[in-house]
Amino acid sequence: MSILAQECYQNHIGAAAVNISATLSVFQPEYVEYMPATAPKSQHRESESVIDKHTLPTLRLSQVKEHGPSSEAPWIVYEDKVYDITDWIPAHPGGEIILRAAGGSIEPYWDIFSIHKTQYVRDILDQYVVGRLHDDDLVDGRPMQDQIQDPFSVDPERDRRLRFLTQKPCNAETPGDELANSFLTSNETFYIRNHMWVPMVENPEADKHEITIELPDGDSKLYTIGDLKARFKQHLITAALQCSGNRRKDMTDHANKTNGLQWTAGAMSCAEWEGVLLRDVLEDAGLSLDEPGKDAQHVQFSAMEAYGASIPLATAIDPRGDVLLAFKMNGKPLPRDHGFPVRAVVPGHVAARSVKWVKKIVVSDEESNTTWQRRDYKCFGPNEKTQDWDKYKAIQEMPVTSAITRVRPKPASDPSDSGPSDCVGESSIQDTCLDSKGAYTRRGGEVIELEGYAYSGGGHEIQRVDVSLDGGKTWDQARLLHEDAHLERGSKAWCWKRWKYEGIVTNGGIEDINYQGVSRQTTFVVKATDDAYNTQPERYQSIYNLRGNLSTAWHRVNYSIPPDVDRTTDCTRKATV
Repeated sequence: MSILAQECYQNHIGAAAVNISATLSVFQPEYVEYMPATAPKSQHRESESVIDKHTLPTLRLSQVKEHGPSSEAPWIVYEDKVYDITDWIPAHPGGEIILRAAGGSIEPYWDIFSIHKTQYVRDILDQYVVGRLHDDDLVDGRPMQDQIQDPFSVDPERDRRLRFLTQKPCNAETPGDELANSFLTSNETFYIRNHMWVPMVENPEADKHEITIELPDGDSKLYTIGDLKARFKQHLITAALQCSGNRRKDMTDHANKTNGLQWTAGAMSCAEWEGVLLRDVLEDAGLSLDEPGKDAQHVQFSAMEAYGASIPLATAIDPRGDVLLAFKMNGKPLPRDHGFPVRAVVPGHVAARSVKWVKKIVVSDEESNTTWQRRDYKCFGPNEKTQDWDKYKAIQEMPVTSAITRVRPKPASDPSDSGPSDCVGESSIQDTCLDSKGAYTRRGGEVIELEGYAYSGGGHEIQRVDVSLDGGKTWDQARLLHEDAHLERGSKAWCWKRWKYEGIVTNGGIEDINYQGVSRQTTFVVKATDDAYNTQPERYQSIYNLRGNLSTAWHRVNYSIPPDVDRTTDCTRKATV
């Protein structure tokens, strides 16, 4: 922070607030993201400054313009106050994107990124105040606003089936029916996790897009997409990608408030990816895979829109790691929302490492310096409210998880269907019959179909999926669907395992039932175990973290049994799962 900023800060905020490092330790993207852009207007109330502007030194707009993007001490204006953001930039979720506003007003940008208009963000900004604008530079209490182009105006159109959490930037999850309908998620309904706008690269120019590879000794080599396609062997793998915040809403609902986008179970999808192995490109660029050197510990990815992240070098060059620079998704060129013209695909790892729109790759002795690598995507203990971001490592491989994606009464079309021959786990359903609405029921219950997915990171394969129809009192095993046999799986189990289960919700599993025209309630539960016998924790309280990352406790879905289900008819038909 500049001397002027420090003096103003101390004089007008107080010595207790001088510890800027403490501010940086809490100003993270999760706090900004908690309020979606689609929140009601009442939630987007205008924030107010607590600073008495009459105690601040007066500055002219011409002075502010001297502190533009190239200045060592960049300034911005918000309303009628001037702020030195020198020390804010390292903690800003958008990185140096904020410099676009340096030397002028930030309001046009915040009108676009409306998630900034919260009292929390305003309180942080006030800690960087250096003065107020002269009245002669104000019109209706604000400086003249520059006309800027909305960077989201060229974002692609999105499929309406997606469940949108925010529009600018776009964050949308795959609906449960789409997850249940197909092993491979369509390009149109694959979940979207964007931190910024979508870069524009015209299709005819895609093969001319350049990626720079930089080695620890400073040597670099430039490749076009056309070079990569022509010079290196193409590889095809099937891999699921999952946001670290998948099922965050469950943690919020069952434990405590979490900061971040409130994803349900749809921040995960599965696709076929085609591209070249990153290890092959690094070797061609001059990196020794056998003896890369002590200063080669991490591989940093930089994206076109400012995002960046890194993975350990050992992951990048593992011959069984299948890390790709991918150009295709499900047999087609990458959609713009998913990284066109090229993205990293790091299977078995949190999707935050599979950087989209890659423009530069650096082999370094340290991990990426971006906010998203150093000060995000980490987990703290349930009791840790003050977050020491240097204390824990960034999330890489994902833990085991599962989810119920669809629940429905057993259709009346197939009472004796025994399921595919590759069934894992079998249960028989005896004494079933049709109710008045064409669903299978039995004396004291209703036949239910459950569908979902299970997944474990690091290449571990799902061994078993356990299902309970009575809140976890009794358990049975779901049928695992072996749908990837005809696909190029890669070196390990990078994709999810979908499952199905049919069972009867019985009276005995439901307490305090009122049968006089009142629906009966029960809770369906699912948990998965992988081939290393890792399994999911039962409750969220033990894994709670303020960021809401890795919400992997047993997935629970409440279910109401209609009051008109026939509980008295004797039936003799039989269905088997």
